[in-house]
Amino acid sequence: MYHKSHKQISLSGALWLTVFAVFSLVLPQKAAQASGSYTVTETVETLEYEIIEPASADQGFANSSFDDRSFDQQSLAIGEYGPFRVVAPHVAEMTGTVDSYTPALFRKMLQRHPGIKRIEMLDCDGSVDEEANLNLARMIRRAGINTHVPANGSIRSGAVELFLAGVKHTADDGAEFVVHSWMDEDGLEANDYPAHDPVHAEYLGYYAEMGVPAEKARAFYALTNSVPFSGQLKLSRNDLAQYQLLQ
Repeated sequence: MYHKSHKQISLSGALWLTVFAVFSLVLPQKAAQASGSYTVTETVETLEYEIIEPASADQGFANSSFDDRSFDQQSLAIGEYGPFRVVAPHVAEMTGTVDSYTPALFRKMLQRHPGIKRIEMLDCDGSVDEEANLNLARMIRRAGINTHVPANGSIRSGAVELFLAGVKHTADDGAEFVVHSWMDEDGLEANDYPAHDPVHAEYLGYYAEMGVPAEKARAFYALTNSVPFSGQLKLSRNDLAQYQLLQ
């Protein structure tokens, strides 16, 4: 049997005291972590926001930051009236088709924007009411308004008659003019009527009223009716000059 000496016991006791002291420092932290009772320190960042209410519709351009106030005034004057859109105090653009409501809309436009002196015809495909189209044309002429087709513009069918209503009717190179025969509500075209029928006199009288010489008017009217309603004839720059359609 093996017996420890007194010296050995003393050294062992000292060693156990040291180990116990170390564990006494470590165990409380481990136990605390195991029990979930430890303390966590967090840094909270505070953010501040400024809420800006949007401007009401009634304010319009009152709070505008534009330096060019004249631009603001023109923007406020813009209005749309059927195929017409006012883009400046003296200019309206035209896009679309003339129908039975268009003359009344045109009249309202002039009441609200009496300074209009030019109509830019951008993309006009004629009319679904020829009587309304000719009435509108005469309103344009009485108002002393000019008509113009820009280089990328296109006017077709009854829009060509409307173009002639301008006191001055001009077009840039590249502007498109397309004509064909008219068709009435019964599906009859110009060549379906006898040459002496009053319906032809109505168109010829309109051309004369717009300043096209009688001989040129007859030749141009015959040219348009040489193409059926379902077809298209694109006029050249020489055609426009030959029939005196530019002024």
